[in-house]
Amino acid sequence: MHILLLTAYFPPDIGSASHLFYELGQVFAGRGHTVSVVTGFPGYHAQGDLARYRGRRWMKEAEAGMDVYRVAVPQVARDTPIGRGLWQFSCAASFALAGLRVPRPDVALVYSPPLPLALSAHTWRTLRRVPYVVNIQDLFPQSAIDLGLLRQKPLIRFFESLERFVYRQADAITVHSAGNRQHVLGRMGRDSTTVVMHNSVDVEHIRPGGKDNDLSRELGLGNRFVASFAGVMGHSQDLDTILAAAQLLQSHEQIHFLLVGDGVEKDRCVAKSREMKLTNVTWLPMQPRERYPHILHSSDAGLTTLHKEVKTPVVPSKILSNMAAGLPVVAALDPLGDAPRLIAEAKAGYSVSPEDPQALAGVLLDLYRDPALCRRLGENGRRYAELHLSPAAVAEQYEGLFKSALSKKSASVAYVP
Repeated sequence: MHILLLTAYFPPDIGSASHLFYELGQVFAGRGHTVSVVTGFPGYHAQGDLARYRGRRWMKEAEAGMDVYRVAVPQVARDTPIGRGLWQFSCAASFALAGLRVPRPDVALVYSPPLPLALSAHTWRTLRRVPYVVNIQDLFPQSAIDLGLLRQKPLIRFFESLERFVYRQADAITVHSAGNRQHVLGRMGRDSTTVVMHNSVDVEHIRPGGKDNDLSRELGLGNRFVASFAGVMGHSQDLDTILAAAQLLQSHEQIHFLLVGDGVEKDRCVAKSREMKLTNVTWLPMQPRERYPHILHSSDAGLTTLHKEVKTPVVPSKILSNMAAGLPVVAALDPLGDAPRLIAEAKAGYSVSPEDPQALAGVLLDLYRDPALCRRLGENGRRYAELHLSPAAVAEQYEGLFKSALSKKSASVAYVP
């Protein structure tokens, strides 16, 4: 079948969003499907030679067996709720028009956020009878409300109405946890077409490796016990708790923290670590995809932290990457969310309460003192990732969902709430 992937982020952009659909697209293509991608021009921490994109408004390129169609999106201020909302709808409009220039696909798969991208696919279904599936990663607008980033009641009501429309109208919704499914069902999602599907992690690209590598030597990590955080450093990610734990462990000279990534909170946290005179913290910018495994190989434990206000049952992608790399997971987040359940099910590490640096430091100290425990937890996580989280396993599930959508006579017409 011809599968169209719709995402605001795609390599050479760096991040979990771009990597997830890139890896799925590769698998779809390898399984004999025609794969097209509609996306924007690189901009999200993009790295590499970007010269071919400069000054372009539209282009088509081939990438890993996929036809990638790029369209320029009007640039608006994205650091305010209104500005970010305008950018999201600009993406939706630009991508909807771009999709009309792509040979008609059989089915479309949409990555959300941003949630308005589902309107692009809805347009294609209306005009071209293309059924669509929306992969919900963040429960927007609830995630923004919890963090206090979205406070204006008219905007909240508007985005909640959009959320209900998307959940009701899509031919299918996929979420990465049972808690997220309950949220979607509570916002008019349909029980029969709201499916829990784990995010995938490339278990061939990310796999266990030795600590004696170029990155470890470059950073002088040597034989230290390294706890790493690698990813977006935004409003949700609670780096302050990591810094507080680092301060508590500063007398243990063999324990070191490696913090890798970029985001709106990074500059503040880097300045804070200097004010705290932390000598056991190393900062790095976002790294290219090919170098990411070396960060994990240089580590002994993988950190995931979220603020206590983050109540949506999110499973951060870095947990899956740490499991694939054979690292014990150490997570500080909502104990009632789905991430602690996954960690416990896989027997891959520990979860502690959010914003509790003493608990975080205590777990890391225990792991530092017990290398055999580290190995056992890492092996458990790797085994779970291989069995349940590989792109091939997830792609096969999507194929079944696509075939189901295509088989329904109602798939090509709008649903009525």
